[in-house]
Amino acid sequence: MASLQRKGLQARILSSEEQEKLKRDQALVSDFKQQKLEKEAQKNWDLFYKRNSTNFFKDRHWTTREFEELKSCREFEDEKLTILEAGCGVGNCLFPLLEEDLNIFAYACDFSPRAVEYVKVLKPGKSVLFRDYGLYDHAMLRFKAGSKLGENFYARQDGTRSYFFTDEFLARLFTDTGYEEVVNEYVFRETVNKKEGLCVPRVFLQSKFRKCPKNPTPVTLGPGHKS
Repeated sequence: MASLQRKGLQARILSSEEQEKLKRDQALVSDFKQQKLEKEAQKNWDLFYKRNSTNFFKDRHWTTREFEELKSCREFEDEKLTILEAGCGVGNCLFPLLEEDLNIFAYACDFSPRAVEYVKVLKPGKSVLFRDYGLYDHAMLRFKAGSKLGENFYARQDGTRSYFFTDEFLARLFTDTGYEEVVNEYVFRETVNKKEGLCVPRVFLQSKFRKCPKNPTPVTLGPGHKS
């Protein structure tokens, strides 16, 4: 099994078959079922982890490779770095990161309003690093008819839900709440299984947003100009 990766500013271009599939699957889940899924979202994730324990997702050993800021943001090599992982699951991202870098102190939360609160008290000048499913990821195209909750939003058979981000939507979420966009791009991967003749396109959105200063430095204008 091999994995190829590249980055780009545009979303993945779909084949004609994939376009037709998305056009056919426009019917939304009923309002009653959507409300039920929303109400039971936490319970469904709890049941998911009860069934799968720590065996479903693979450990992510690529975090410092993809987000060089985790090392470059330090003023000196052994500086303690404090991070928050919102949506930590069973620690597939966090534990490999802590093993690799002993100078990281981490807060972790999963499916909790506290995650939003931690991000909102974030100090000016600090950054949020983001990576999640991107538009037209292979997983998005595998959903069967009757799974669609809204635009780019789907429900799995076990009641858990998955959203596939666009760069425009994510940028708007952050810039509307006082962040500036530093990096916001799609990561395209192709997982190839030569033995079975399979090539699976994967799409992620990888981004960095910085909390804007509360009192930006005033711009000095030349003579004759008013601020």
